Amino acid sequence: MSGETPSDDPPRLDAEQLRAIYRHAREQFPCECCGYVVGRGPQAELVACTNVQDELHALDPDAFPRTAETAYSIGGAQLLRLTRLLDEDEPPPIIIYHSHPRVGAYFSGEDERSAIAAGWPVDYLVVDVQEDEIVEALLFRRDGDSFEQIARFAGERL
Repeated sequence: MSGETPSDDPPRLDAEQLRAIYRHAREQFPCECCGYVVGRGPQAELVACTNVQDELHALDPDAFPRTAETAYSIGGAQLLRLTRLLDEDEPPPIIIYHSHPRVGAYFSGEDERSAIAAGWPVDYLVVDVQEDEIVEALLFRRDGDSFEQIARFAGERL
């Protein structure tokens, strides 16, 4: 796994954090994984979340037509903690991550609709996970009404 391709001071993920995210993506495959990283650098805390999308789909398939193979939802105490972090007077930098099994790393229309409103210190990491490898991970940041790729992380064979 090589380093990131930087741009404009993106929040840094160290190699161990990135490996942990890649492990999470492999463990959840073929479903999407999700989680978040609070803070920057080696002291940052990685929170690997439970994807509750299948539970939501089972409860109300009309409201939640997608399953965990094509969508993610953070729920319960993990979502509450994320919300509380963002509600602080000076919220820490946060990276929300999820995987795209079999379809590549890109910021989808659904990702845009689900993103936190502008003004919060949140970036988004999307991991391209295939059957036999993590191809790459791309980091996105809101820029007005759109999302721009600010870094690329190389993948690894499984």
